[in-house]
Amino acid sequence: MGTRGVPAQYGGFETAVEEIGRRLAERGYQITVYCRNPGQQQTEYLGMQLVNAPAVRHRMAETLSHTTVSVAHSIVRRRPDAVLLLNAGNAPLLPALRGARIPTAIHLDGLESRRAKWRGMGARYYQWAERSAIRHGQIVIADSQAIADHVQRNFGRSCVVIAYGAPVITPPADRLAEVDLQPGEYHLVVARFEPENHVLEAVSGYRASTQSRPLVVVGSAPYSQWYIDAVQQAARGDSRIRLLGAIYDQELLDQLYAHAMTYVHGHSVGGTNPSLLRAMGAGTAVLAFDVEFNREVTAGRALFWSNADDLTACFDSLDDPGRKIELQALRQASRDRILSAYQWDAVTDDYEDVIHRLVERRFQS
Repeated sequence: MGTRGVPAQYGGFETAVEEIGRRLAERGYQITVYCRNPGQQQTEYLGMQLVNAPAVRHRMAETLSHTTVSVAHSIVRRRPDAVLLLNAGNAPLLPALRGARIPTAIHLDGLESRRAKWRGMGARYYQWAERSAIRHGQIVIADSQAIADHVQRNFGRSCVVIAYGAPVITPPADRLAEVDLQPGEYHLVVARFEPENHVLEAVSGYRASTQSRPLVVVGSAPYSQWYIDAVQQAARGDSRIRLLGAIYDQELLDQLYAHAMTYVHGHSVGGTNPSLLRAMGAGTAVLAFDVEFNREVTAGRALFWSNADDLTACFDSLDDPGRKIELQALRQASRDRILSAYQWDAVTDDYEDVIHRLVERRFQS
């Protein structure tokens, strides 16, 4: 519960639900996923049962309204052995699940209260919700050690650390012509257009550089038109900058990841980021915003930047002979890191252990 559900079309939580859910279904579990994909009629997908529930289409109310309906349905109709609830913003539903004697693990979504879209009342709500999730969740899941350390340091609560996964992929480049690109001859950004993802700094830093290879930017945002306008203004008049909007074609996305010269990653508050993992699994050298989450995921094997000027200098150095050798080493390091630390089968093992712990608590209570 708590996400847009499957088929995964939107972000990291949805991809995690699809990858973990289908593997659990293959292992014999009866999995129900609550979905809020408008107009969706599917009731089964990859062995998972789907319940399509409504939501209020408003930035502040959408997730919580959908999860409220989902919780009510699960209590009255499904009576599950355990619930995996994603997003700390859904913390107000924990008492209802507890009252129904349904054991629940809640997955935090990075440092959500620090996201710019939750300014004012929204930020205060998420600050409260994060505290509530940590206080009342029977098991609290963090997707990175840095998030778990933050929770332990500020709230004295231990988290179960379970990251996301990603495949190691070597796709062909036959579809790049659809977007007028050549393998190895462009830089890539894939992100929602939100301030904490530093898309504006990525575009501005690139624009000030001497790079001739284009910067390809994939992404948009449902509730941040002002920021989309700022990015578009920063790119205006520079033919090297290509804003492609949101792309949900995974085959094309994988080719974009795999054949970029670099992947520019500006996310700063989200823990383990699935887009970063996808780029690493495709063997792309990473230019990452310098925060503890990105250093943890890459194990320090990336080029780091903290502002647009840093990124300009980084871009300007890419054609130096020594830097070219370094980029090749970073490409291999990206793949090696995914193979050693971010595999979906191992992630599913960890979730299966959480489910067993929840069910044991149910029978002990």
